[in-house]
Amino acid sequence: MDITQFYQAFFEEADELLAEMELLLLGLDLEAPDSEHLNAIFRAAHSIKGGAATFGFLALTETTHLLENLFDRARHGELKLNTRLMDAFLETKDVLQKQMNAYRDGGEPDRETVVRICEVLRQLAQEEEGGPAAAAPAAPAQAVAVVAEPVLPAGEPAAAADGRTLKVRFSKISEGDGRVLSEELANLGKVTAQTRTEDSLSIWLKTTCDADDIIAVCCFIIEADQMEISTEPLAAPDAAPVAPQVSLLTGQAVPPESSAVAPGPVKPAAGAAAAAATGGAKESSSIRVDVEKVDQIINLVGELVITQSMLTQTASTLDPVLHERLLSGMGHLERNARDLQESVMSIRMMPMDYVFSRFPRLIRDLSAKLGKQVQLVTVGKETELDKSLIERIIDPITHLVRNSLDHGIESPEQRVFAGKDPVGRLTMSAQHQGGSIVIEVKDDGGGLVRERILAKAIQQGMAISETISDDEVWQLIFAPGFSTAEAVTDVSGRGVGMDVVKRNIHEMGGHVEIASAQGKGTTIRIVLPLTLAILNGMSVKVGKEIYILPLNYVIESLQPLEKDVHSITSDEHVMHVRGEYLALIELHKLFGVPDAVSHPMQGIAVIVQADGTRFALLVDQLVGQHQVVVKNLETNYRKVPGISAATILGDGNVALIIDVVAVQRINREKAGQRGLPRQGFEQNPG
Repeated sequence: MDITQFYQAFFEEADELLAEMELLLLGLDLEAPDSEHLNAIFRAAHSIKGGAATFGFLALTETTHLLENLFDRARHGELKLNTRLMDAFLETKDVLQKQMNAYRDGGEPDRETVVRICEVLRQLAQEEEGGPAAAAPAAPAQAVAVVAEPVLPAGEPAAAADGRTLKVRFSKISEGDGRVLSEELANLGKVTAQTRTEDSLSIWLKTTCDADDIIAVCCFIIEADQMEISTEPLAAPDAAPVAPQVSLLTGQAVPPESSAVAPGPVKPAAGAAAAAATGGAKESSSIRVDVEKVDQIINLVGELVITQSMLTQTASTLDPVLHERLLSGMGHLERNARDLQESVMSIRMMPMDYVFSRFPRLIRDLSAKLGKQVQLVTVGKETELDKSLIERIIDPITHLVRNSLDHGIESPEQRVFAGKDPVGRLTMSAQHQGGSIVIEVKDDGGGLVRERILAKAIQQGMAISETISDDEVWQLIFAPGFSTAEAVTDVSGRGVGMDVVKRNIHEMGGHVEIASAQGKGTTIRIVLPLTLAILNGMSVKVGKEIYILPLNYVIESLQPLEKDVHSITSDEHVMHVRGEYLALIELHKLFGVPDAVSHPMQGIAVIVQADGTRFALLVDQLVGQHQVVVKNLETNYRKVPGISAATILGDGNVALIIDVVAVQRINREKAGQRGLPRQGFEQNPG
C-alpha cells in the first residue's frame, strides 16, 4: 500500500498538535503545573512520534521520542519544571516544525540541527537525573535513527506504586507489526510477558497509563477493532483459573474472543482516544476538504446568484396577476440562493483564534529580549473571518505587535516612574461590525508623540501643514521609510514595515485607523470585509455607467449647495461640510466618462473616509444598495487605476467596483503635481 497518500493528513494533524503543545507549554505554571495539561502535552508529542515512525520520518521520530520522555517524567512528578527546561521545550517545538516542513517539501531536515537538539534533550535528561550519563546501550534492530547517528533506545519508565498490569491483545496481525507494537508499548511501561498464537499477540504491560493512551499509540499501526484491553493477570503454570477479563472501557466481563474496543475506523491519536472514551464507533464530526474545491463551489454559487438576479430583473417586468406563481417561485429562488451563498461562505470562515494563538510565544520571546514585562489579553477569539484573509492578516498583525512591544510599551523602570504597573498590557481583539470585522491591537504604553512625528516628516521633505488633525498625523507613520526610532535594532527602526502593513490591508479591501494618547497608549484598528467573495455596496451612476462603492467607506451622501463649493483651480474644487473643507473628486473626470453632469451642483456628493481622511466623490445619482459577487478584473482584463474589481449586475452588464483608497491616492498625486497640499485642504480657500 502506498502510504504517501496519507502524508498530508499527518502533516495537518501534526501542525495542530504542535500548535496545541506550544499554547499548553506557555500556559503552564512552572511551580504547580496542571496535570491535565502535562498529559495533553505528552500525548501530543507521542502522537506525532507514532505518525512519524509509521511514515519513516526518522529525524522527527527520534526528536519527539526524546521530548516525550522528558514530558512523561514531568507528568509523573519525576522532573521539576523550570525556565531552562521550558526554553528547551519551545526550541524543540520550533525544530520539530522545521523538520515537518522539510518532510512536507519532499526533503530531509538539516542533520546538524537534528543532532544538536537531540543532544540538548539528552543532556537535560541526564542533568535532571542528578548524575553523569551512563553509557547508552546498543539500539535495538528496529530502532529508528538519523543517518549515521546513534539513537537513545526506548526506555522503560518505572511504574508508580499503584501501577497495574494490563493485558493488551492484538488479533490478525503480522509478526513484524507485533514487534513494532511491543516496542511502542514498552514506551508506556514495562512489558512483563508476551504470548503469541498463529495470528494474535497478547502483551502484559505494567503501566500507569490508561486505555486511551494505549489505544492512541496502537491505532497508528493497526485498526481499533484488532485490539482489546483488559485487567486479566498473567496466569502461573498450574494456577487456578483466572477471573474473567474485565474491559477497562465498559466495566463488563469480556468473552475471550470479543473486542473491548468498539469496531470502526478511527483517525490517529486524538480520534482513537475519543472513540475509546465514548465506547462507540462515533464518526468524526468534521472532514478535511481542499480549499480549491471550496473556492470552486463558491464561484459556482456566485454564478448562480448572478443568474438568479438576472431572472428576477426580467420577471419584474411581468404582470403580477397573470404570473403570480412564477413571481412567487422567483421569490423562493432568491431566498434559497442567498441562504445557499451564506452557507457556502461560512465553510471558508475560520476563528480569529487561529491568528491570536500565534502571539503568546512571540510576546514571551520578544519581551524577554527587550527586557520588558508584557501581559497579553485576547478578546473575541471566536470571531470568524474568511480563510483567504485570515492567512494574509497574520504578517501585518505581527508587525503591529512587534512595534507595540518595541516602541509602545515602556521598560518596567520607566513605567514605575510614570506611575504605571511595571507589567505592560497588550490587548488583541476582534469583533464584527456590520459586514466588516474590526481587529484591534492596543497597548497601554507611551503613545505617539505628535511633535516628533511632524518634525520627522518635515525632515524627510514631506509637504504638510502643522495644523493638520491628529488622525492625519498618525497616518504619517505608514509612509515608506518613516521611523521615529532613535536607534536601529534587529526588532525595528529601519522605517520599513508599516507601509507594507498598510498596503497589504488595502489589498484585502480594508483600511487602518489609529487612535493614540500620549502617556496612555495607542490603538490600531484594522477594518476588513468578512470575505472578498461578496461585497456590500452602493451602486452609483456616472453618465451611462454604473459603479459600485464599498459601503464600509461610505459615511453619507448629500446634494451640494453652491455656497458650499469653492474652486481651488479651474477644475479643482473643495466642499464645505459642517466646518470642514473636503476635497471634491469628480468621478466622470477621473474615469473619463462622457455625458456626465458638468457642474457639482447638478450631482450628488458621496462622503467617504479612507486613511483617516474624509473626502467627497461627485456622482450623477444614487441607484441603490445591495450585495454583489466580486469578480477579479485583472485575470479577465487588466489592472485599471482606481478600480479594485468588477461584478455582474442583474441585467447582465458589468459594473466596476471603485477602489476608494486608490482614488484618494490618485487625487493626492495630482494635487502634489500642482503644488497643492497633499494631506488635505485644511486651509480656508478664501
